[in-house]
Amino acid sequence: MALRRTAVNPVTWSLELGFNQGELVTGESRTLYLSGQTAMDADGKPRHSDDMAGQLALSLDNVEAVLAGADMALPDLVRLNVYTTDVDLLFQHYGVLAARLGAAGAAPATTMLGVTRLAVPGQLVELEGTAVA
Repeated sequence: MALRRTAVNPVTWSLELGFNQGELVTGESRTLYLSGQTAMDADGKPRHSDDMAGQLALSLDNVEAVLAGADMALPDLVRLNVYTTDVDLLFQHYGVLAARLGAAGAAPATTMLGVTRLAVPGQLVELEGTAVA
């Protein structure tokens, strides 16, 4: 049985924000659970201190690198959790994330949570996801 994904949107307002309310996945598939990705370079050093847009972009680059390592891409994301230490600041720069997801045709079920801090001091945002292919 081939993999089949079906968007579940009993309401449609979320589509304007670039995410589905739910993703139903049926059939044979591979599932990748992504650890939280932050704005860390290849040597494990934090980058873009106090720069939400820069941290979002690098965090998403890191998500894409993990996906590529499993022969997957952004459209395979079915779930994306966004953790931030500053929800208001994230909303000011959310277009960085939404534009990249939209350009890739990705609209994963998404949750955003404000947290007190992240594991690495100075990090403002962390992206965690699940991909199915």
